[in-house]
Amino acid sequence: MLKVKKFTFNPFSENTYIIYDDSKECVIIDPGCFTKEEEAILDNYITENQLKPVMLWHTHSHLDHVFGSSFVSKKYGIDLWIHKEDLQTLSSFEAVCNMYGLPVNNIPPAANHFFDLEKGISFGNSKLEIRFVPGHAPGHVVFVDDQNQRVVGGDVLFKGSVGRTDLPGGDPTVLAKSIEQVLYALPDGHVVWPGHGPSTTIGEEKQTNP
Repeated sequence: MLKVKKFTFNPFSENTYIIYDDSKECVIIDPGCFTKEEEAILDNYITENQLKPVMLWHTHSHLDHVFGSSFVSKKYGIDLWIHKEDLQTLSSFEAVCNMYGLPVNNIPPAANHFFDLEKGISFGNSKLEIRFVPGHAPGHVVFVDDQNQRVVGGDVLFKGSVGRTDLPGGDPTVLAKSIEQVLYALPDGHVVWPGHGPSTTIGEEKQTNP
């Protein structure tokens, strides 16, 4: 069974995820570690649970989701995977940090691999589907675990809200289409683990999200 561990890091209260199965192989998704203390929290969990990181995934590469990507890639010797349309967001990290007045300490690594939406992606004894959901960011994806009814959803769909579209590459019409045609096509019972805030379900958001 695929397990999900959530951490909330950095000044933007971003959700970082580790997913793993009984093989003990794990994937780190959107590492937002901003301080040495947050890096230690992530590393301690991996060590205490005897996990083996094998891949680093970005749902998208906005700065709050990638503060810790350099640390993770170097610490565990693992490659970064993104959607090819996410390159423009990844490459803007330094400029956006400067815009927010944040120190540019750890520039994310180069993307070594691009997701193949048709093949999905596998690690350990698990395989996940990848869905392309632009609108919040041009190269945004979500990871779908149908067997355990879970979605690691980044900043597309939140509990009672949706991702902002006023950042470069954002588009409210495209985001609405991604939610209605891609996420709302999933079964109502699927739990959404978002990039900020608490988890929710597809069914709850279809009924109540304004």
